[in-house]
Amino acid sequence: MIDYPELTKAITYPIIIYLLLIALARIIGRKLLGQLTFFDFVTGITLGTVAGSFVTTEVQGYYVLLSLAIFTIMVIISGYIALKSMTIRNLIIGEPIILIKNGKIYEDNMRKIRYNQDILMMQLREKDVFDIEEVVDAILEPHGKLSVLKRSKDQPVTLKDLNIFIPNKGLPTELVKEGKILEQNLKKLKLSHEWLFNQLAAKSIQKIEDIFLASLSSEGKLYIDLIKDNPPLEK
Repeated sequence: MIDYPELTKAITYPIIIYLLLIALARIIGRKLLGQLTFFDFVTGITLGTVAGSFVTTEVQGYYVLLSLAIFTIMVIISGYIALKSMTIRNLIIGEPIILIKNGKIYEDNMRKIRYNQDILMMQLREKDVFDIEEVVDAILEPHGKLSVLKRSKDQPVTLKDLNIFIPNKGLPTELVKEGKILEQNLKKLKLSHEWLFNQLAAKSIQKIEDIFLASLSSEGKLYIDLIKDNPPLEK
C-alpha cells in the first residue's frame, strides 16, 4: 500500500535540498572549488552531510531510495536546462570574472566573490607568474581555477616564433595488451599478424602471452613491455 505522506516527502525534500545546496554554494563562492582550504573542506563536507542526513531521517522506509532517484533526476534536469539556457547556466554555474587587467587588480570584483590577495597570488604562482605586471588578463573561471594570459614579451618562446616546423606527433597505437592482440588496431594500421610476429622475433620474444604492452608510435617505433621483466625492488 502506498504511503502518500512519505511519498510526498520523498519527492519534495530532495528537490528543496538540491535547490538549497545550489543557493548555498553560490553564496559561499567559487573559492570553495578553486583553493580548498581545511575550513572550506570542513564546510563542504558538513553541508553535504547535513543535507543527506535530513533526507534519510525525514523519509522513512524504502521511500528514501526514491529520494536518491529524485536527486539524480534534478541534477540531470538542471544540467539540461543549463545547456539550453545561458541565463540558467550563469545562475547555476556562474560567469568568468576578471581579476587582473593589464597589470591592474580589480579589487571590486575580488570583494564581490570574497577573494583575498593571498589566494590570488598563490594561484598566480601556480601559473609561474611572480610579477603582476606580466599579466594581461587573469580570469577566475566558474570552476574556481585562474586562467592567466601573460604579456607577449613574458611568454616562453615557441617553435612558431623561431619559424621552426616540426610535424605533429600522434598518439601511440596499442597492438598488444596484457597478452592479447588488439585486432582492430592492427587492421586500422593495415598491419598483419606476420608483421607483428616478425617484429617480436627480432626482439627474441616468442609468445604473445609474455607481453604486457606493445604499442606503435606515429613515427613507426615499436615499444614493448614484458610481463616478467620488472627490475628488482630497491630496499
